[in-house]
Amino acid sequence: METTKKRLVVLTGAGMSAESGISTFRDSNGLWENYRVEDVATPEGFARNPEMVLDFYNQRRRELQHAQPNAGHIGLAELEAKYDVRIITQNVDNLHERAGSTHVIHLHGELMKYCSVANLEKAYDIDPAHLDMHLGDLAPDGKQQRPFIVWFGEAVPMIEPAIREVEACDIFVIIGTSLNVYPAAGLLNYVRRGQPIYLIDPKEVQTYRGDVEQLMCGASEGVRRLKEILA
Repeated sequence: METTKKRLVVLTGAGMSAESGISTFRDSNGLWENYRVEDVATPEGFARNPEMVLDFYNQRRRELQHAQPNAGHIGLAELEAKYDVRIITQNVDNLHERAGSTHVIHLHGELMKYCSVANLEKAYDIDPAHLDMHLGDLAPDGKQQRPFIVWFGEAVPMIEPAIREVEACDIFVIIGTSLNVYPAAGLLNYVRRGQPIYLIDPKEVQTYRGDVEQLMCGASEGVRRLKEILA
């Protein structure tokens, strides 16, 4: 009889995809590709200048087309052979899926999907052959399309499913996030006492819990070391 695999829940942030060349804004004084985050990642920014915001995400999609999953993404997918791996990501790229991970929760939306300005929770796939979104492009409900991205100040509908995953985990891993963005940062609260917690980041990350083992390295090296620890 096959034994039940332990549930390994992994929370990933921008540092997970940095080695794949995906831009992060927290390392550049609140600028993201020379744009202010308030201008391109808030509902107010979209209301002020929707054309600029749409073009910003068009550029991010083109960037993503040229990015490849790094060894960290691939290593997490490989862990599915021995563990029930559940990825909870703050990233909007699709690199976890392209690396082979089969259970991915996107807290902050998905770059390769769009929604209607009238319904932020129903997503539609963007055709890779037609990456750009423009003013006048309509969703199936006849309303303007917008990126399927959870902007600052908006609700995070996937946080409840993420909490349930963390509550049920046997091992919790944090990769490439400073634990500054809520509600994602609060997921650490839901790990049961006594469950192993590993945090992978090249910089020291302050946590209030004394049971977190920090591996101070990048995502690829950290996942390699994690696999050795879990072997």
